[in-house]
Amino acid sequence: MSTADTLFRNARLVDGRTVDIAVCDGRITSIASHSQSPVAAGETLDLTGRLVLPGLVDGHIHLDKGFVGDDWKSHRPCTAGFSVRERVKFEKEALAGARPIAVRAAALIDLCVAHGTTRMRSHVDIDLQVGLRNLEQVMAARDAHRDKVSVQIVAFPQSGIVTSPGVAGLLDEAVRAGADLVGGLDPAGYDADIDGHLDVVFGIADRHGVGIDIHLHDGGLLGIFEIENIARRTKTLGLGGKVTISHAYALGEVPRDVVQRTAQLLAEAGVAILTNAPGAHAFPPVLLLRDADVNIFAGNDNIRDSWWPYGDGDLLERAMIVGYRSGFSTDADLAAAFDMVTTNAARALGLPDYGVAEGAAADFVVIDAQHVQEAVVARPRPRDVYKNGRLVAHGGTVVTAAR
Repeated sequence: MSTADTLFRNARLVDGRTVDIAVCDGRITSIASHSQSPVAAGETLDLTGRLVLPGLVDGHIHLDKGFVGDDWKSHRPCTAGFSVRERVKFEKEALAGARPIAVRAAALIDLCVAHGTTRMRSHVDIDLQVGLRNLEQVMAARDAHRDKVSVQIVAFPQSGIVTSPGVAGLLDEAVRAGADLVGGLDPAGYDADIDGHLDVVFGIADRHGVGIDIHLHDGGLLGIFEIENIARRTKTLGLGGKVTISHAYALGEVPRDVVQRTAQLLAEAGVAILTNAPGAHAFPPVLLLRDADVNIFAGNDNIRDSWWPYGDGDLLERAMIVGYRSGFSTDADLAAAFDMVTTNAARALGLPDYGVAEGAAADFVVIDAQHVQEAVVARPRPRDVYKNGRLVAHGGTVVTAAR
């Protein structure tokens, strides 16, 4: 007879099977029907046939920007249409009077965890004004909350690279200090120097062996040109599976034949696409990219900050938004939306120990739903959230005594 720290009985998997899940030292050691799983466990929990989902993965969030945990900050619109530069200016003015990152990041993490997020990728501003301070504070928050959520960090040049001399060195320093990836921002639209910007980003990634995640808002054929440039550089350097283009609005703005050509390049290079299906913006065609073997995944992006007043950190809500805006209605389509906040996101983040599977980390969410389709359209509550086999949230509240 095998032994386990905890045995979760009567767990219903996404494939419809009802099983017992044994967990030891934070990992799933066995998944089997009750009659086939003689396990001696220190603790046994009966899940009563509730649905067990893999822990939700937020592929794109900003832990240093949000005002969750702070006083309400009214949104300040751009003065003459959307402008990244103006938004950055407004953001810095608002953040100057905000509570410390430690307070706001903790509140945002708890909000996300309560809804089922167990892993996330956070972009963190690196610029001449903040230096590495935001990075240091988000790294501290990551370490302080590691029992609840695992956090990847992207060193993000929110104020540009080429047009901000000195930022290239700060990005390199940020990666050496512990950032997991190097980021970028609109090489053409913000820095007006595609090659100069990408030379820095890919140079740092190549030197330090880290991944890349580039914000790309540039639209139309200009954005397509940048996307294809990124794909070619990725293929040349053998970085397939380690590069993401976030937003990639251009893929939702150009004719279908152009998207298909670009999708082929992305698939061949192993470049993933992140979308949060934002507001009134065009966004990448999910099913077209998926059918072309491009890994397309989702994240919440901005949550109640200077860029966007909305968001509650619920990735099932995000999957619903992606599906709603994409016109998804079939079971297969709804499953595709679910994949974007679970398996696809995990693949983009390079998580080898992900999923409700033997040997994987015991990160999962238990909900009252018949299947993943209902999970996406109904977003059932309450939810029990487990990190490394330990309960970290119940009924929308983080369990503060997580062991």
